[in-house]
This record gives sequence, C-alpha cells and structure tokens, in this order.
Amino acid sequence: MFRLWAKEIKDNHLLKDTVICDETDETRTHKVFNALDVVCYEFDLEKPIWLNSNITDFKRHSKANFYQDSFIEQIEFDYLQIQIIEE
Repeated sequence: MFRLWAKEIKDNHLLKDTVICDETDETRTHKVFNALDVVCYEFDLEKPIWLNSNITDFKRHSKANFYQDSFIEQIEFDYLQIQIIEE
C-alpha cells in the first residue's frame, strides 16, 4: 500500500492535512503525481511546479516542500509539504 501525507503549513502551524492511499499497480512516480492531483483537488489548489530542489529533496527523503515559487497563483500558507509515509 502506498500512502502520501500532504500538509498545508503556515507559521509552523498545520492548517490542513490529508492522507492519500493508492493500491494500484502503477509506478511510484505515477502514484505520487496521482496523489498530488487528489491533494490539489481536496485543498482547492493549482498543481505546483516541480523545481529541481523539490525533485532532489523528494529523491533523497521522500518528502518535498512546495513554496510560493512553485505556484503561479498566490497561496494563503507558507508551504505545501508532501511526504510518503508508506510504500
């Protein structure tokens, strides 16, 4: 089972969070992108842009923080964090 935890953080406080579960036979990359799509729909956000720093952090730690520079629209929080909690 694949589970991804997504959190909106502002001033070191958790505003929203959700856990997305995926039991399909997709690749890990597809599961991450599909889960991020669901998170963005639930949080009513546009999809963030994956910058090189996001990709590097995600490869190393299975965690990525998306700040304002990853979004085209203005965001009401400091960053969106995604983290794989189970594979």
